[in-house]
Amino acid sequence: MNTPEWLKPGLIGAVVGGVAAVAAGFVGAGWMTAAGAEASGQAMADRQIIAAFVPVCLERAEADPERTAKLATIRQPATATRQRDALLAAGWATIEGNAAASRTLATACVAALEQRSSALLPPSGRAG
Repeated sequence: MNTPEWLKPGLIGAVVGGVAAVAAGFVGAGWMTAAGAEASGQAMADRQIIAAFVPVCLERAEADPERTAKLATIRQPATATRQRDALLAAGWATIEGNAAASRTLATACVAALEQRSSALLPPSGRAG
């Protein structure tokens, strides 16, 4: 059987073109795998949940009768990690329905407390 002369270069061109289209889609057009899309969506949802609960954390801090003592404890540690842990211990960073407090929420809450009052916490630029 005789095959046309153009068949081999045509098939090579089709394969190379397909690979180039897929590469361009993933690199430049924002295509992603299902697992990548799921991870991206989960990260976005987590950020939105934390953003929604920061005001709740601040409200809990303001309503706490032991606020002054707890803020002094949060203010004492020299690192952001220790401040976050002190806020976790204060109990202000627990999301409703979860048994454990959220470290991410605690970090965001410390930052919000820091923004709310620059005298509340030590200045940024500390190790952590």
